[in-house]
Amino acid sequence: MTATVRIPTPLRTATGGASTVDLDGATVGEVLRQLDAAHPGIGERLLDDSGQLRRFVNVFVDDEDVRFADGLDTPVRDGATVSIIPAVAGG
Repeated sequence: MTATVRIPTPLRTATGGASTVDLDGATVGEVLRQLDAAHPGIGERLLDDSGQLRRFVNVFVDDEDVRFADGLDTPVRDGATVSIIPAVAGG
């Protein structure tokens, strides 16, 4: 299954400036592992030491927040868009 991963601006230095990357994977976890394999170091910015999404990183498959689905086990259909969105805080 091929998905298009949208890369947020702060992470584009790790992807050589690319705003999207096409990757294979049946789940969000597989797609993120492929992303890290293709662009080493990006995984540590997305996942914590236990291999879970960092609190300040939001991931959506199409329009579904994976935190309210199956997390890293959320299925990714062929042609899906996986969006990585860093949390924004301020006040």
